[in-house]
Amino acid sequence: MTLSNTELFLSLVIAFGLGGTLAFMFWKQRKEMKALIEKKKAGKAEDDKHAANIQAMQLQAYERLILLADRIALPNLINRVNQPGLDARSMQQVLTLNIKQEFEHNITQQIYVSAESWDAVRNLKDQNILIINQVASFLPADANGQDLNRALLEMLMQNPKATLHNVVSDVLSFEAKKLMN
Repeated sequence: MTLSNTELFLSLVIAFGLGGTLAFMFWKQRKEMKALIEKKKAGKAEDDKHAANIQAMQLQAYERLILLADRIALPNLINRVNQPGLDARSMQQVLTLNIKQEFEHNITQQIYVSAESWDAVRNLKDQNILIINQVASFLPADANGQDLNRALLEMLMQNPKATLHNVVSDVLSFEAKKLMN
């Protein structure tokens, strides 16, 4: 069986057409695969950038909470808000109000830190308010603000474990350092 020139020509056209079509499809598939890989790489870079932004916000939250713990530490608070001339009850209100305001100012930081860290900060706030109220309740009715401040500082000197601010600061610092590693 011999093929005529026309049949041979048609067979070659079909073969080249199929081959060309297959080559084109293969080339197009490779091009799409490369584009997909590049898109994934770009997405990975975006994911990395997003993770870095989240980590930066978390570190900033830990910094702010360490600052909060320092600001509501009773010795620091007394030095900062001391107002000579106030009676003990008024000083008690100034101290507790300041703690509450500092805490409320930083309340949104809880979404960036661990539950344990936030619980530690909240416990510090509650403990300091409790200490202030308890010490104030033992003072005579005619005590002044200086008497309250002195009684608080003496109580802390006699019982250093009564304040949590160093422990809370250490917990927050430890958590922040874990993020950096």
